[in-house]
Amino acid sequence: MEENQKNVPQISGKKSCSSKIQDYFKNIFDFSEYGYKTIIFILLFLLLLVFSVVLLYWIYFIDKAFIYRIVIQWFVNPIHSLGFLGIFLFLMIMAIQGLLVPIPSEIVLLAAGMIWQFIGGGIMGIIGSMAAGLLCFYVSRKGGRPLAEKFVGKTAIDMADEYINKYGIVTIIIARFLPFIAFDPISYASGLVDLDIKKYSIATLIGSVPRAFFYSYLGSILISAGDISLPLDLESLPEDVLNTYAATFNNIMLVVFGILVIIFIAYLITSKIWEVKKKIK
Repeated sequence: MEENQKNVPQISGKKSCSSKIQDYFKNIFDFSEYGYKTIIFILLFLLLLVFSVVLLYWIYFIDKAFIYRIVIQWFVNPIHSLGFLGIFLFLMIMAIQGLLVPIPSEIVLLAAGMIWQFIGGGIMGIIGSMAAGLLCFYVSRKGGRPLAEKFVGKTAIDMADEYINKYGIVTIIIARFLPFIAFDPISYASGLVDLDIKKYSIATLIGSVPRAFFYSYLGSILISAGDISLPLDLESLPEDVLNTYAATFNNIMLVVFGILVIIFIAYLITSKIWEVKKKIK
């Protein structure tokens, strides 16, 4: 009897790597525990993610001047030509931009400086940043947390909750203040955690002031240094000038996304360390 028991293969409790991957993706697309409203927001997030990846690929591998032309033809020229009414178009664009990850708010703030110059562009940038920040916060609060828990795990989100409870306002102010830390992901991340919207709004306002004026200054320089006037006719621009301006936009985007990736990796590593410390305690 004992010999037969020894010959029975022992079932290991450890899962193979392929099984873990399969379970991960099954969990991502399992919405059975959520209501239909939450499911709609999750699907919206997934749709925006797919669209963002496609647009990002197009910008860097198909047409490198794509974003610059979009900003000039769809943002700068129309807003400038509308005069006072252009303010409302700018605010609408800031809100829409917040949902399209590959077009960071930094690019739109740059456009504000091109249109209204340093002071006017800075003021409009602050108002637009508040509008975009609150919209992203709301969308993330409604449907972002369930999706985030599926992708990065509940432990990582719990760690963020604990951190925000201790240093929330200061963290958001610093993140908003530093110009090359992406604005919109901070808005989404704030909506994921247990953060009061009033505190979030105050922190966003304080941090957005220097940020808006920084990019407004850069935008005003693009106009004055190039000795060009609005509305801008892209067809009349020499190719080397067009490429130079396009490179400025792309470089800003590259720096913003690069820092975002570094922060995300650091966040995942930190969450794992935090989980181990919790288990030890």
